[in-house]
Amino acid sequence: MRVLSIDPALRNTGYAVLERISTGRKPVYRAVTYGVIQNKRTLRQSGCLVAIREQLHDVIKAHSPEVCAVEGVIYVQSYKTAITMGAARGAAILAAAEHGMEVFEYAPRRVKQAVVGRGNADKQQVAFMMRALLELTETPQSDAADALAIGMAHFYEQDPSRVSAITDKPVSL
Repeated sequence: MRVLSIDPALRNTGYAVLERISTGRKPVYRAVTYGVIQNKRTLRQSGCLVAIREQLHDVIKAHSPEVCAVEGVIYVQSYKTAITMGAARGAAILAAAEHGMEVFEYAPRRVKQAVVGRGNADKQQVAFMMRALLELTETPQSDAADALAIGMAHFYEQDPSRVSAITDKPVSL
């Protein structure tokens, strides 16, 4: 199974495509691709939204993910920031929806809990864990690491053999 995971932002949208391979007892997780969609400060908001949608469209066509996991709405102190973040989320979700993908949302705190073990982990801890869990040769940029973490949280949530760190409920065996 492949998941497209997205950490949306207007200027730096993190994305990743992760794959879960069943190998008997324990699944293996692999990063197929990951990166950051970087939009210049001089690009208008509308142009940024088009760039996010188009680049995610290209990632989807190239790597054929089956579902999409995206960071849920977060609390921000500025309504302007919230609106901008919401617009970036919308562009990302639109790209996935245009390809018929089901979209799952995960709160940032729950993602950190799932991959680091602490809901208040910092960006460096998340990046370190993504490098370790996915056996990457380099530490990913923080936005890409966040996208990788969202994908891993999705896989963990969907695995019936795990105690869910996201819902805090044990899974019946």
